[in-house]
Formats: sequence, C-alpha cells, structure tokens
Amino acid sequence: MTSSEQRLAAIRGGVPARRHNARTIAALTGNPGCTRRAVLDGAGVDKPKLAERIGFPARFGQSRFAITRGNAFEAQVKADGGAQLLRLVAERLGVPTGERADWTDLGADDLPDRHRRSREVLTAAVPAGPDEPAALFDHPLLGLDVAGRRVHLEPDLVAARLASRFHVVEIKSFPVIDGQADPGKVAAAAIQSAVYVLALRELLAAEGHDPELVSHDVVLVCPRDFANQPVASLLDVRKQLLVLRRQLDRMARIDTLLAAVPEEFTADLTADPATLTAALSTVEARYAPDCLAACELAYFCRHEAREQTAALGRPVREALGGVPTVPEVLALATGERTPEPEQAEAAALLRAAARLRAEALGLPA
Repeated sequence: MTSSEQRLAAIRGGVPARRHNARTIAALTGNPGCTRRAVLDGAGVDKPKLAERIGFPARFGQSRFAITRGNAFEAQVKADGGAQLLRLVAERLGVPTGERADWTDLGADDLPDRHRRSREVLTAAVPAGPDEPAALFDHPLLGLDVAGRRVHLEPDLVAARLASRFHVVEIKSFPVIDGQADPGKVAAAAIQSAVYVLALRELLAAEGHDPELVSHDVVLVCPRDFANQPVASLLDVRKQLLVLRRQLDRMARIDTLLAAVPEEFTADLTADPATLTAALSTVEARYAPDCLAACELAYFCRHEAREQTAALGRPVREALGGVPTVPEVLALATGERTPEPEQAEAAALLRAAARLRAEALGLPA
C-alpha cells in the first residue's frame, strides 16, 4: 500500500471504502474544482452517511417507484431477444435493420466470470466486415480506474456491428413529451453514458483495438409521451468525455490533492459530529446551487457558504462584480468600505443600486 493509499484509508478510519458506480463517477464532473469532494471521493468516503452524521442529510435520489418503473420499461424494451431494441437503434443510426442480432446476456455470471466473459465477447465482436450480423450485449461488466481503485460499471446494453462500430445504449424511464425531454435528466444521462463509453474504449485499447471503434454517439431510449412506447435518440457525448477525462486525471494525482489537506483531517464515520464538521471546514469546498442536485454534502456546504456570494449562483456573483462575500457587498453598497482598485466599478454599481432601492422604498439615502 502506497503512502497515499495509507492516508486515504486513515481519512476513512475503520470504515470500508464505498464503491463507485457510473452515477457517482458522473457526479464527479459536476464540480471539478471542489477539493473537498475530490478528496472524499478519492478516499471512498460514504458521503450520504457522512452528511447524515453531521446533521445535513441529502435530499435527493431515486424513489422506489422510479426504480421499479425503470426496471419494467427496460424489461419491455429488451423483450424477445432485443428485437424491438435492435430496430430502434438501427433506425436511429440510419443503417439497415437486419433480420436478427446475436443476443448475449452478460448479467447472470459471478463477478470475476462477468469481467472475463464481457472482455472476451466484446473483443470478439470487433467488426471485421460489413456483412456481419449485429450483436447486442445485455449488461456487460466494464471497469474504470478512479483514484487508483478499479470500479465496476454496468451499462444497460452495448450494440456492436451497427454502422461498423460499438454503441452504448442507455434505457431511461423519463418521458419524451412532444419530442422534448427534461434537459437536466438528459444531461445526467449524457455524462453517465460518457462513463460507459470511456470504459469500453479503454477495454478495446487494452486488447489492441482502436478505441475509436466505440462511437461517441450514445443511443438513449425513453418512453414517448405518457405511454410506454419507446423512442430512441442520439446523444453526442464528446464534450462530456473531455470533462470526465480531466476530472479522473485530477483524481489520479491524489498526492497533489492530499497536499492541500491537513494531516489530521478525518471523515471517519465513527467520529463525533463536531469533530467531523471541524475537519470538513479545513478542506476547501466550491459550493454552487447546482451542487444540490449532485452532491450529498451540498446542504452542509450551502450552510457553510451562506455568506458567500457564490452560494447565490454564478449569475448573481457575476452581477455583483465577483465580490466574494455578502457582508463585503453590503459594505461597498453603503460606502462603509473603501473598495480595492479592482472593485471600484462593482462598488459604483452597488452604490447606485442602493440609492435606487432607497428611493423606491422611500428610505433615506
């Protein structure tokens, strides 16, 4: 065990490392500049339990109803050996549908066997000619290194030999209504799919094949309108792949991250809440309102940053001229504080806004 690994284990205390999955890896890209999150994720800390321990439990996640609905929709789409799914994917890619596809279920084996078998069959499915039949792989098991640990990843489906490439297929139960889906859910599906694309590219590269055989166009399958009739669309995840690679590279340089963390820092869930709260405050966070939908510690960080203009959102902070704290903004607006040279323009705008507010409310200027 390296010194970095020993320190990460010490940060967790006696608690086993939490396993990452595609959702948690995707969430890493939401705020790549946050040192606190990068260190906790690198150490494998169970952030939901940590948030509960310090009194700021997370308030998001999939309901049981949503999970059940999603599983039922996925089973419907994959019925009959993926016949309907093959037609949807082929039509969306603009290639001949074909009469059949080789269907391989990779979800039933034990973990070591699934890794080995997934690697073997996916490698064997590399297109060798245009006349080969399509191949559909149900729940293959892929892997990706995150902060020095191997993470197991399980895409819904991988289609091979369609348009002579591999395509990740994601099946989601959120609806497409009048041709439009919830932008936030589509964005989340895109970054999660990018995780699978990256893992599949690394698998092919490790076996001596061109990683670009894995298309950056992901096929997203959702129910149309309020029925269960599936519809397919394409997501170009090139941008998400770039962001994902940058964040994973950053987490791989864990020594650099740990250099900014005090030696006594701990996220041991057996420690008392006061100790954990004090420890967290010693590691820089970069809170933004978007964190509320992606990070389990967001409510703690929001409470901690309640006087930071960043907590009001990027548009507000930019409108305030980048002044970092609310007390500074108020002091500049009332003239109680002399602005620094770089704050002069923002201070003039804030004083003007304060005068307009006073006039509107009939208050003394």
